[in-house]
Amino acid sequence: MEWQTDWGLRGRMVLTMLLLGVLYLVFIGILSLYFTSALPILLVMGAFMGAQFLFSDKLALKSMGAREVEESEYPDLYRSIRRLSQQADLPMPTVAVADTSVPNAFAAGRSRKTATVCVTTGLLSALDEDELDGVLAHELAHVKNRDVAVMTIASFLSTIAFLIVRWGWLFGGRNRRGGGVVVAIVVSLVVWVVSFLLIRALSRYREFAADRGGALITGDPAALASALATIDGRMDRVPDEDLRSQAEMNAFFVIPITRGFVGKFARTHPSTERRIERLQTLQRELSGR
Repeated sequence: MEWQTDWGLRGRMVLTMLLLGVLYLVFIGILSLYFTSALPILLVMGAFMGAQFLFSDKLALKSMGAREVEESEYPDLYRSIRRLSQQADLPMPTVAVADTSVPNAFAAGRSRKTATVCVTTGLLSALDEDELDGVLAHELAHVKNRDVAVMTIASFLSTIAFLIVRWGWLFGGRNRRGGGVVVAIVVSLVVWVVSFLLIRALSRYREFAADRGGALITGDPAALASALATIDGRMDRVPDEDLRSQAEMNAFFVIPITRGFVGKFARTHPSTERRIERLQTLQRELSGR
């Protein structure tokens, strides 16, 4: 299938990134008022961003208890990912599996050449071949769109703001006695809250784009829609302990965990119903050609 750009979604993503950029420029400008030199800010932020960019994929896999697997262990999974990667014009990613009953999948890696596609054993047992292809294609669309790198960069200064709020007592500078630390903490709190909301809006837009891209890779939007419905339904049967242990990976999963206050407040994905509606519309568009 021909890869198509959804310009409406692209426009909303660009607007959100611009708003984040303006927010972060203001944030850096205000913080610079409370340091005698900008060098400490640049060094700390540079080191933190470099570590986050280089090791975010390994941290994601580790937090899920996932491991890289060989083709001899999961030949069918390898076969599907290799075929879909060729259809998407992507290099073959590393394949990983997490041994958990939570039916889900995610992509990690800072570039197309270093990408990893991870699935859970719960997902492999829950879906048929076409549905699994739909989910794998969705993850490959994230890789093709460079979503992992985009979201890592977008969330970087939000993380810095959160650390300042949490560890603000470490901050000093020439205005310590004049309340400079308090100002820096308050500004950081505002930046973190606003960027929290903007980043989650960006994440939701990118999920719609990955749904569309994955459906175009397979040429079968209905299969991905069916997979989303199946996964969403299976979530109700997963023990709460398992869901809590996986909740920190919400931004990466193909279907997020939304049980409880935290899951609903930190929604990184559109509702399954809205995603299925869009896929059904795409199915009708493709069928009418």
